[in-house]
Amino acid sequence: MPNNEQAREHSVALTDRKRLCLTGVEDVDCFNEQLVVLRTSQGTLTVAGAGLNVSRLSLEDGRVEVEGQVDALEYSGGKKKGGFLGRLLR
Repeated sequence: MPNNEQAREHSVALTDRKRLCLTGVEDVDCFNEQLVVLRTSQGTLTVAGAGLNVSRLSLEDGRVEVEGQVDALEYSGGKKKGGFLGRLLR
């Protein structure tokens, strides 16, 4: 049984650029019809497009589904480095 400190597995499944299913989502930072910004176990994921709608959201399970025209997926950041050595190497 994984504990809360362990990172969730992250996956992305895009169907016909119209339906995006994600796992490993930790939080939704913001969303509107053109942009959805998600914090995942692998960094921040920005979804750009048109007519975007968060059709399913379960942060407890780390699952999110987005529907609409998906034009771009972009990651920023990454896994958080912990401890002194991680801060030193930034």
